[in-house]
Amino acid sequence: MIKTSIDAKLLQKMFLAGASNLEAKKEWINELNVFPVPDGDTGTNMSMTIMAAAREVSKFENPTLAELAKAISTGSLRGARGNSGVILSQLFRGFTKEIKEVEYIDSEVIAIAFTRAVETAYKAVMKPKEGTILTVAKGVAEKAVEVAQTTDNLDEIFKAALEHGDYVLSQTPEMLPVLKQAGVVDSGGQGLMQILKGCYDAFCGKEIDFTQGATANGSGAVRMSSESIDTSDIKFGYCTEFIIMLEKDWNEKIEKDFKAYLESLGDSIVVVSMDDIVKVHVHTNDPGLAIQKALTFGQLTSMKIDNMREEHEEKLFKEAQKTDTETSEEVNVETNVEEKVEETVDTPVEESATVEEAVETEILDKDDTVVEIKEEPVKAEGPRKPVGFISVSVGEGLSEIFKGLGVDEIIEGGQTMNPSTEDIINAIDKVNADTVYVFPNNSNIILAANQASYLVEDKEVVVIPSKSIPQGITALINFIDERSTEENTERMTEEMTRVKTGQVTYAVRDTELDGFEIKENDIMGIGDKAIVAVGQNINSTAFETINELIDDDSELVSIYYGADMTEEDAEMVAEEITKAYPSVDVEVSFGGQPVYYYIMSVE
Repeated sequence: MIKTSIDAKLLQKMFLAGASNLEAKKEWINELNVFPVPDGDTGTNMSMTIMAAAREVSKFENPTLAELAKAISTGSLRGARGNSGVILSQLFRGFTKEIKEVEYIDSEVIAIAFTRAVETAYKAVMKPKEGTILTVAKGVAEKAVEVAQTTDNLDEIFKAALEHGDYVLSQTPEMLPVLKQAGVVDSGGQGLMQILKGCYDAFCGKEIDFTQGATANGSGAVRMSSESIDTSDIKFGYCTEFIIMLEKDWNEKIEKDFKAYLESLGDSIVVVSMDDIVKVHVHTNDPGLAIQKALTFGQLTSMKIDNMREEHEEKLFKEAQKTDTETSEEVNVETNVEEKVEETVDTPVEESATVEEAVETEILDKDDTVVEIKEEPVKAEGPRKPVGFISVSVGEGLSEIFKGLGVDEIIEGGQTMNPSTEDIINAIDKVNADTVYVFPNNSNIILAANQASYLVEDKEVVVIPSKSIPQGITALINFIDERSTEENTERMTEEMTRVKTGQVTYAVRDTELDGFEIKENDIMGIGDKAIVAVGQNINSTAFETINELIDDDSELVSIYYGADMTEEDAEMVAEEITKAYPSVDVEVSFGGQPVYYYIMSVE
């Protein structure tokens, strides 16, 4: 039967299915990171963004399109993380503006809404780059508009739009040389396609299939040969675990019905209820369906999906999937229940190759009402003061440095766990000041910080677009009390651009990039925009990194050593730098950051 319209109930199912599909594929999308660093995060950021909206959407039993539009828009805006998450939230925002006034969605509304979504997302980025999620979204929208002019059959429109979206995604390496060099498609674009494909499956009334993996280059699903090792003994291939943070009534009957539903999906079912928390374990071939059902009861956290067939299929999956030793991560970090997600220090490299030099321009219009749903803010303590400071940081030592420079609130987070727009708003609420300066210290957090600044009404919020920890430190040092907000903003922004940042970590996969042939576990030195050194020894690579950054005008080198290094290690690097550059001052400080052995700067 031809479908020519979508009502609110179907849209709700489609959105939750899209969110579940992305959640199931996020680790694969993370692996599409151009730089082979251990903090690829596009999939995580996009998943946590859409899951914030999914939590709002799942609260309705019989929603209207207007209610869904507000839930999707506000949920994703406030939950947005990283550049990819912010752009995704802007796509949702544009789309929902066109559906909130209609009773149902037909081909005309779909065409207009897709177009508005793309226009809104492009508008949110000062320097949009082709070959990113924006390009893929534009391709999908343009094809939807084209086909909608010839038919009102939504199935035909969606099929054509998805097929064209996949084609545009496959062409992203031709648009961005860095993608081609790394042998990957754009991770943000791939994430968007997984959302749309999940939505389409729900539109068709299909059971969502998350059992297929994907190749690391993003080209498609892994094809399982009929000659592969026998796995017939494993009836249900995915061990799925999560915790439900209950937001609705839960009693013995509801628990019994939920268990019965899980039994229809698989076996090895364990459901343990404790007050307002429910621990769930199930073996299933459709983890997304279990997740989608669980979302109707509340927020989810500590989610983990393990492929139990993996050890049998090791040879087939060797190039497509890596064993993840830390697969469990919180979907709702605001609850701070169970365990704190391990944070990693920011890298100067953005997600995949998305939106270099991205700075948001007009995140919200005057007709937006997102502020209306803001929860009661945390009251700031102490008397009102003229100026306050907020800084993103990770690592005990780095946080202490920022506090010593006068920072009022530290937002914990790095590249793998970017703070959300909501996290930044909450930090701003705690600072009782007329003007609050925010230092993102990561190019992948700037958009979320800017978005937060537009949602705060009771104080002036100024985002200093620092792209690294050293830039943030330099900017703070150059703040002068007696100067105006405009003068300080200009001074801090100008001074931090004089800082060159280097970071030392290890490679998580083999690749060729920036003229280097990199092997898994090699030590890499990463500059502001490229890999500058590769070796097998941490300290030697650190020195080579500084050697690439330093020039005749350099006066100061700062070394912040991480949690895996000692002060003696760092002093050895400092000694080598002093020998090679006797006119340059070298300072060593404890950073305490994980993942990155050293964060270094040259000024």
